Amino acid sequence: MAKKTNAKDGYAELTAAITAGEIGSLYIFHGEERYLLERGLENLRQSLCPDGLDSFNYKRYDGAILPDDLDHAIDTLPAFADRTLIEIHDYDIFKNEKRERLLEIFSQLPEYVCVVFVYNTVPYKPDGRQKINSAIVKSACVIEFAIQDQSKLIKWIIRHFQAGGKQISAKDAEYLAFITGGLMAPLSGEIEKTAAYAKEETVTRWDIDAVVTPVLDAVAYKLTDALIRRDYQNAMVILDELLQMKEAPHRLIYVISLKMRELLAARICIENGQGIEILMEMCGIRFPFQAKTLFETARKTTLAECRSAVKACAETAYELNSGSDQESMITELIAKLGNLSVARPRGGGI
Repeated sequence: MAKKTNAKDGYAELTAAITAGEIGSLYIFHGEERYLLERGLENLRQSLCPDGLDSFNYKRYDGAILPDDLDHAIDTLPAFADRTLIEIHDYDIFKNEKRERLLEIFSQLPEYVCVVFVYNTVPYKPDGRQKINSAIVKSACVIEFAIQDQSKLIKWIIRHFQAGGKQISAKDAEYLAFITGGLMAPLSGEIEKTAAYAKEETVTRWDIDAVVTPVLDAVAYKLTDALIRRDYQNAMVILDELLQMKEAPHRLIYVISLKMRELLAARICIENGQGIEILMEMCGIRFPFQAKTLFETARKTTLAECRSAVKACAETAYELNSGSDQESMITELIAKLGNLSVARPRGGGI
């Protein structure tokens, strides 16, 4: 039986257990990186159900399942196989009124069964203040499929392009991760699309920009950079791109305000002689290249300008509740932010 520990590197921990033939009896799968979660689940299925998911030894439940039904499924012996795999998707065991019964079942799981609770749309939020929830967590092997760090993600992107017969530089792989949000599931599709589009063996940033739709956060970074470089024409083009994404005006103001607050934080770090690591911790930034972009942009402006920009965003957010023409208000905000940026352009960009 697998050791019941909470894994920090979920996918690696699970892969090692499967390879060693040490698959446990009870798992909880959760985490933001859905691509790795699905890959881990598929590896588990192939190991325990080599005859496919139509076999007698595979059972799946979506949503609530009664403890007695789960107990019955567990008591059913596998046929022509060593183990039975039972998956329960999007069932919050921590809010179940019969948690005591569930804990009793978990404490008596036979070794021929593997039960996996998969948190997809339901958030994984055990309340550690309740002893029963803590006991459930301790009885399971909790696997978090976390977002990959920058170095692992870049290597993964490069390998996937190579699998498609293409090459990409680490810098352009980093850029692709940035504009797609850094999650592997959407990245997988964008890599396939970009590799199919690129005419040459080496994929370029031009190829990426031609076919990849950037996430809202990345567009907001581009807008901030254009404003600081006093490239008003490009800033309005990017604003039009934001508006065409059909996001709610309050959401647009939020992301623009967030970038301005991050820019202010970067400027404060520069003023205090602090580096990228401090900025990442202060703003909860996942990837170093995002912090690097903020530092490059912040060096082109002043502390007073950054503070004024944050204030202008806050005023616009407040005025949005008045029921005025919201699209015009966002356009006016961009013009106001452009006027606040008095630093001389020095080139650069994202």
